[in-house]
Amino acid sequence: MAIVAKRLRRGDHVAVIAPARSMRIISENGQKIAISALTRLGLKVEYGKHIKESDDFVSSSIESRIEDINWAFSDREIKGILTVIGGFNSNQLLKYLDYKLIKENPKILCGYSDITALSNAIYAKTGLITYYGPHFSTFGMELGFEFTAEYFQKCLMSSRPFEVVAAKEWSDDPWYKDQQDRHFIKNEGYRVINQGEAQGMIIGGNLCTFNLLQGTQYMPNIKNSILFLEDDEETRPHTFDRDLQSLIHQPGFETVRGLVIGRFQKASSMTQQLLDKIIKTKRELDGIPVISGADFGHTAPQITFPIGGTAKMTANNSGVQLKVMKH
Repeated sequence: MAIVAKRLRRGDHVAVIAPARSMRIISENGQKIAISALTRLGLKVEYGKHIKESDDFVSSSIESRIEDINWAFSDREIKGILTVIGGFNSNQLLKYLDYKLIKENPKILCGYSDITALSNAIYAKTGLITYYGPHFSTFGMELGFEFTAEYFQKCLMSSRPFEVVAAKEWSDDPWYKDQQDRHFIKNEGYRVINQGEAQGMIIGGNLCTFNLLQGTQYMPNIKNSILFLEDDEETRPHTFDRDLQSLIHQPGFETVRGLVIGRFQKASSMTQQLLDKIIKTKRELDGIPVISGADFGHTAPQITFPIGGTAKMTANNSGVQLKVMKH
């Protein structure tokens, strides 16, 4: 039975923790902009004790990161938890998490990219629905952030089902380097690769990080799921292909009901033609709906969606309807 944390409300305190990379890489101005954006939503920001520690891997010790996670879940004043940013080492923490503490103090946890390991492990071990959405650092974006903020509120500050409508435009800029040097591209919307209808539990996130959980106790059950998958600029068509194939080999994949693929970054060199070929040559995907171009991943803007929640999708000649039902 899934556990759903209480929605965030105006006046609530949210904790910022760094289970992957350190706050040290986020500029002071970026932090101020992020705090202002969260304040406009009525949220009060509190920093974890160790988020500015930084070692050779631009992170901190396992002990420091676990201490901040335990604080965020145990402090009764904290109602939600945002991760600073992604990175490479959240999976170091899985063995040391206090899952009993987390289960007894259910709270919203939101982040993406490397946080995929943390979010899916917590869901697998406790049943607590976690959230794939903006980091604290994402709130430091000055331009083109409205859509991201809108879906953050729809998912985390309301319990009503919501339609996931494609953004009007998107960007793959390194916005954190120059907030004003932005290039927005007209969004062509979803692309239907395989037609069909499906309803199921949402599982996934960043594909290469999600695959680190394979064969461990931290891998969630993918039976009867709709997989939401994306990858960043380090992926290439051939690596996405083999990573997807590895997931297809997992027990229970034959019951997966649908696949939603997030937008690729330009540096990945993924084209629609190549993606279509990857999907169409995998017989295991025959008969289930597959769509691409969804607004999540490492481009902007991005939706927030629940890992362990429920989605409904329809993909046909008329287009795509995607709705988050339970979150």
